Amino acid sequence: SVTFVLKDEDHTLGNSLRYLLMKNPSVSFCGYSLPHPSEYKVNLRIQTDGSITAVQALHKALDDLTQLCEHVQSSFVEKVRNSVASS
Repeated sequence: SVTFVLKDEDHTLGNSLRYLLMKNPSVSFCGYSLPHPSEYKVNLRIQTDGSITAVQALHKALDDLTQLCEHVQSSFVEKVRNSVASS
């Protein structure tokens, strides 16, 4: 298991990564905490079953989050274009 410190981040990224990491069957535990409300950093702890490393699990979760955000953005743009075209 490894604890990563993500600087200049908050619950938005911490909870999103925790959710995606826990969907990975190779990840046995993932949790995050913010040490102090006035400190913008997230402590992200990842524990795997040994089939992959915590770094590999984090890379996969970051890639998955990027793809998810791109999908949401393209869906939003498409819906806006369709609603403007129908008006």
